[in-house]
Parts: sequence; C-alpha cells; structure tokens
Amino acid sequence: MTANEAPITNGRGAAAILAAAAGCFALGVLALAGDASPALAARLKFWAPTGPLSGVTDVAILFWLILWFGLSRLWRDRTVSMTRVNIASILLFVGGVLLTFPPFMDLLQGK
Repeated sequence: MTANEAPITNGRGAAAILAAAAGCFALGVLALAGDASPALAARLKFWAPTGPLSGVTDVAILFWLILWFGLSRLWRDRTVSMTRVNIASILLFVGGVLLTFPPFMDLLQGK
C-alpha cells in the first residue's frame, strides 16, 4: 500500500450483514407479537386484505433500513471483527426463522 491509499475497511459490509439479520429477527418478533396480541395485530393492520402481516413486514423493513443506515455511518471507516458479526448474524437469522415457523410460534404461545 502506498502513502496515498486509504486502508481497506469492512465496516459498511459488516453493517449490511448485521442489519439484514437483525431485520429478519425483527420480522420474527413482530410476527409472533402480532399473532399473540389482538391489540397489536389491529395496530399492525396497515392494509386490510393482508391483515397484520402488512404492518409486520413494513415495520421490520423500516427497522432494517434504519439500522443499516446507522451502523454503516458508525462503522464506515472501521474494520470490525467479521467473526463476531457473522456469529451474531447467524443467531439473529436463526431466531427470526424460528419465530416465523408456526409450530414454534404455537409452542411459545402455549397453543
């Protein structure tokens, strides 16, 4: 590397990975909460034909985008531990998938 070259950082890529996984987890949490709470389900009904799923997806996408923007600004010039980001992302993604799996959702709700 020459004196004029900036060091290569991975912060923005790490932010994208972690934010996507957190968005998946948020989707799972909102899906479970909307299914478990009629009051929350009514508040998440943004478009009547799809019911609360419209709000669940809209809020999860908004959460993902805000987190991605914030983390990418925070980490833009940093090199972060991809091992930690990847482990956290895998855990968040698996948690999100489990929370949207109907038998698991029913088990958590005692149905």
